[in-house]
Amino acid sequence: MNERLRLFSYWRSSAAYRVRIGLNLKGLGYELSPVHLLRDGGEQHSAEFREANPQGLVPVLQHGQRMLRQSLAILEYLDEVFPQPALLPATSRDRQRVRALAQLVACDIHPLNNLRVLQYFEREWHVPQPERDNWVRHWIVEGLAAFEAMLLDHPSTGPFCDGHAPTIADCSLIPQLYNARRFGVDLTPYPTIGRIEQACMDLPAFDAARPERQPDAPQT
Repeated sequence: MNERLRLFSYWRSSAAYRVRIGLNLKGLGYELSPVHLLRDGGEQHSAEFREANPQGLVPVLQHGQRMLRQSLAILEYLDEVFPQPALLPATSRDRQRVRALAQLVACDIHPLNNLRVLQYFEREWHVPQPERDNWVRHWIVEGLAAFEAMLLDHPSTGPFCDGHAPTIADCSLIPQLYNARRFGVDLTPYPTIGRIEQACMDLPAFDAARPERQPDAPQT
């Protein structure tokens, strides 16, 4: 499997952020192809990009001639094709728990706060910015409270969401915390999440995936 890996990404996309973490944890080199989600109405809407992903969403991971879509599906693909280090635990019970944590973020928090949802609120319903921000915070807080409860005092919770190594749950959690801070969410009610975040950010794979370290991030 020596085919080239190419990631279509946007520096502040939390879904793309998940995949960057996973690629880094696997030690896989990849070519980054930025897709600016705001410039000229959004480059994700171009005919060229729609050939890569008919949904018009990032990330897309190109592996050789294959176009891989949906961040969690991409992470599981990477785990199957490049098994070490594993992003899923060894037992079915623990894999189910890790998938549930990852999907709590990717399926229950993130879609409600996605850029296209907020743009629809603004464009079609003329929802003012303060109300849109309150919407975002509400669903992040509700989701993180549930995530914290699922971690707290669970025998599988370790330095990371599951045990002593990062999994797809950690790959999903860390980008969501970045989004939470963007919208001014108070994270102090989630001490277990905070401890896990620190353990993750101490790893070079997570640090290198941070939005501000991406080549398409605005230069300050």
